Amino acid sequence: MTDKIFTFFEKLDRQKQLSIIKNHRNVAVNGSLKIGINNKFILYPDLKKVSIGNGFDIRNSVHIIVQNNATLEIEDNVFMNNFCSVNCLDSIKIGENTLFGENVKIYDHNHKYERTENGLKVSHSEFTKAPVIIGKNCWLGSNVTVLKGVTIGDNCIIGSGCTVFEDIPANSTIVNKQQLKFL
Repeated sequence: MTDKIFTFFEKLDRQKQLSIIKNHRNVAVNGSLKIGINNKFILYPDLKKVSIGNGFDIRNSVHIIVQNNATLEIEDNVFMNNFCSVNCLDSIKIGENTLFGENVKIYDHNHKYERTENGLKVSHSEFTKAPVIIGKNCWLGSNVTVLKGVTIGDNCIIGSGCTVFEDIPANSTIVNKQQLKFL
């Protein structure tokens, strides 16, 4: 009985999230969409545009936020694994056939800050913004973070745990290099 109740609530949650996507006036879903459970779509009323291509497939606990005046484009056959997060205040584009490992984070903004004589002042509500573009046929491994203003070219592999803070040319493989010490 408990499994049936749990399944019922999972189905309700999926329907609610699909409703948020499909009923927004500035969102276009161009084909099939598959979503897991515990996902969260926060779509502000005056966002510019969200375009979701055919075959968008997300697993569980994925969070996608698109604020007012922002644009999110997800092309065909994009896959996001568990716990991914897309935070869009400006513009994010994800190319077709791109694959995200678990816990990938994308930010097209950063908190405004300034250093003063008294230390550091970080704004809680003001941001600097710059578009993020992820090319076609890319694979971002688990725990990758992509920061504002970055373009990742087509056919790139970004290894697990990388923080991408500058452009990556097409056909590149990027990995973190750590010196191993054996005691």
